[in-house]
Amino acid sequence: MSSEAPAGVSVVPFRTHNRTITETDIVTFVNVVGLHEPFFIDMEYIRRNMSGKHRNRFAPGPMIISLGMGLLAPTVAGVIERVLEGREHGPFGGMTGVQARVKGALFPGDTIHVEGEAWLRPTTSRGYTLMDLHHRVVNQDGEVLVDFTETITFLPEGAVEPG
Repeated sequence: MSSEAPAGVSVVPFRTHNRTITETDIVTFVNVVGLHEPFFIDMEYIRRNMSGKHRNRFAPGPMIISLGMGLLAPTVAGVIERVLEGREHGPFGGMTGVQARVKGALFPGDTIHVEGEAWLRPTTSRGYTLMDLHHRVVNQDGEVLVDFTETITFLPEGAVEPG
């Protein structure tokens, strides 16, 4: 997993606002996505089979990634504009990939924010513009909980007719 921009590539840094996570946040996420594993829904199982801080409710890894994307959402358009400044590109084509590494646990009461950078990859042979947004979800103690890179795509110029 490449978590750093290649040498010589222009990088736009970003940092999000903070958000404190509640037990309700975790329970809601688990139920919405159907992660009905005993690690997330059965507190007796957790107390009997887990150790240390994990003997309490904790967030699934996909939730931490989702929170990282969500925290960046209010400002991502500005980050994208800064990265694309002066660069020819077509319309937004969507997210094409995520590479992630979970490094720590997220518990109710933790406060997180995202630190990261965004950069462009070289244009593909078919004319697509790819941008990497590297996120580090950081807790109140400065611990990186999840490190992930989201890749988004811009279609080639003229790929979609106006109107």
